Amino acid sequence: MELADRAVGFLLSFVSVSIFTYYTLWVIILPFVENDHFVHRYFLPQEYAILIPVYAGVTLLSLLCVFIGIVMLKSKKKKA
Repeated sequence: MELADRAVGFLLSFVSVSIFTYYTLWVIILPFVENDHFVHRYFLPQEYAILIPVYAGVTLLSLLCVFIGIVMLKSKKKKA
């Protein structure tokens, strides 16, 4: 089981570093590259650099609130 845990950990680390690198290049480096350069084909429009994290944050916060609400309702039923 230890080998599977290491493989999952490596995969998660690789995905995290890849997303961080892509986002950093997209937000910090790409605005300084000319608009007709070929590298712009590999990135989404700049508006999505703000929209994607905002929507992900709102979704995560909403799911967290729903989870906390469900846990509170279940714990209230157990006390009664």
